[in-house]
Amino acid sequence: MTLVQCELCPKNCLIKPGQSGECRVRVNLEGKLCSVVYGFACAIHIDPIEKKPMFHFLAGSDILSVATVGCNLHCRNCQNWEISQANPEESSAIKCNPENLVQLAQGQNCPSLAFTYTDPIVYYEYTLDTARLARQARLKNVLVTAGYINREPWQRLLQYVDGANIDLKSIRDGFYRDVCQATLKPVQEALVTAKAMGVWVEVTNLIIPTLNDTEQELTELARWVKENLGRDTPLHFSRFFPRYKMLNLPATPEATLEKARLIAKSEGLDYVYIGNVLSPQGENTYCPKCQAELIVRKGYQIIKNDIIDGKCRKCNNPIPGVWQ
Repeated sequence: MTLVQCELCPKNCLIKPGQSGECRVRVNLEGKLCSVVYGFACAIHIDPIEKKPMFHFLAGSDILSVATVGCNLHCRNCQNWEISQANPEESSAIKCNPENLVQLAQGQNCPSLAFTYTDPIVYYEYTLDTARLARQARLKNVLVTAGYINREPWQRLLQYVDGANIDLKSIRDGFYRDVCQATLKPVQEALVTAKAMGVWVEVTNLIIPTLNDTEQELTELARWVKENLGRDTPLHFSRFFPRYKMLNLPATPEATLEKARLIAKSEGLDYVYIGNVLSPQGENTYCPKCQAELIVRKGYQIIKNDIIDGKCRKCNNPIPGVWQ
């Protein structure tokens, strides 16, 4: 019996012949580790890039979004559990190789591709090959991920990545172990590595009532982002809705989200946003120097954009991001 060890993520699954790792999509076939979802997309959509959410990256543009089934985390609150926690044979998929994805993005006038919905880490080879081709075609690549990956494959992939929204689900390791069956440190390392390699990074924290919503935890999370990623890193606080195995908790109160935004701004972060809820100020981008209202958003729509050549129209202050 030939065991195979997957070295993609910190779980380092030791896989028996004919079995898969925890992600369900990386399988030991006759002593060889294989991805059984390569080229088989379970979802392909054109989204507004604000949906990722990416607020400082090609604002107002469309992005071709793709996913396969599978995830190496098992979050009890997962919003896409029907595909993230599915076995490959249980989900419908279409054959769409990397060349097809790039051609589709070009044909639909999308300037970028997003690897999203489940987690692009588990369909790593598919993501990597597509990103390489997209880079050659002068398209930009965006990852929407939990960032649970080992350093070497992460660095290899990031060479072809332009932007990423990475979940920082909590600043507590206990939360990761209890809710996600994962650990905190690899995610923090992935965030720091992405930033160091020049990837435009935005961070999302889903606030779940009673689990990660205390003032102390929100303060520590915002402080960690500022100290390790920089004050110009956008931080998105998202509203939780009961999903999957976490139907017993209420949706996040809007007041909690507003409080989180104020806490993060008081900790010195320049760009703090609120998601999954309409907020009069929480979706907009303001100049940290003159406080001018630069981008006005309503849901996924851009109502106004006063960032010109990456700068505030009013005071000419540079606004970090990828604007063109």
